[in-house]
Amino acid sequence: MKRSLTGIKPTGDIHLGNYIGAIKPALKLAANHESYYFVANGHGLTKPHQKEELHALTKGVVASWLALGLDPNQTTLYRQSDIPEVFELSWILATLSPKGLMNRAHAYKAMVDENEANSRELDAGINMGLFTYPILMAADILLVEPDVVPVGKDQMQHIEIARDLGLALRNQHKVTVKLPEPYIMEDVAVLPGLDGRKMSKSYGNTIPLFVEKNELKKRIYKIKTDSLPPSAPKDPATSTIYMLYKQFATTEEVKGLEGAFQEGIGWGDAKGELFRVANRELEEPRELYKEWLANSEKMERVLEDGADRVRQVSVPFLQTIKKELGLT
Repeated sequence: MKRSLTGIKPTGDIHLGNYIGAIKPALKLAANHESYYFVANGHGLTKPHQKEELHALTKGVVASWLALGLDPNQTTLYRQSDIPEVFELSWILATLSPKGLMNRAHAYKAMVDENEANSRELDAGINMGLFTYPILMAADILLVEPDVVPVGKDQMQHIEIARDLGLALRNQHKVTVKLPEPYIMEDVAVLPGLDGRKMSKSYGNTIPLFVEKNELKKRIYKIKTDSLPPSAPKDPATSTIYMLYKQFATTEEVKGLEGAFQEGIGWGDAKGELFRVANRELEEPRELYKEWLANSEKMERVLEDGADRVRQVSVPFLQTIKKELGLT
């Protein structure tokens, strides 16, 4: 069975876009892969934060994945900071990484471009953690030797950098290292948010995944629509409501709402239908999420067990690398 690896950064409340675009597809891999999932809390240090906030966000990510169907008995769930070999390997990889490779990293380039557009110093607000985070990500990947890493097309560079650094280990130090392949999630939906733009925390247009039933309904009824009267035919292909509805409804329900759009339906009724199917799918995970959050000790045991499994792989692998580099 091939091994897959998925990393989740604790950056805030998980929303519908995260769920449909990343979590659901990644969980499907567990059916035919030896699946590893980790919370990338070390990456969270690249931005100013309070320890209580990072701790709470990490717990929220763990509880979310467990509530949404991740089975810790069939998969491996762990916390990045529990694997010291990741950070040690990151330094080794940094010595093999040309600075120019990091200059071309998308996140760094985006911040430089933003600074330039706002007439700031090009590296204003950029710490070395953010500049070199692709190296830490490469260490995350190479250390557990996955066959595939599921990514969207916009994340391909992460895998390319990991492969480049893996090749450097091979060529310069004769280390046998597996080069992972990207698992491109071609059919992953990019969900629109409340204002029609891509659902994103940076736009403030999200629908958090585990809000209570009444709050979920309130958020859905805030979705921006046009001023067409209820009797007017509507194009489902351009409707945020319809695009969200398709992710939760059955095939027959989707056909039914599509017909209602074409015949004429009031936006309030359409939003009511969206709330019905979304709440139906999220009702049970919402309760499980609360149960997991209330049982920190149980979550901690899951993470400790996951870390033990990972270190069975990572410790001997890093020892081999250190031996080949002359460090032991």
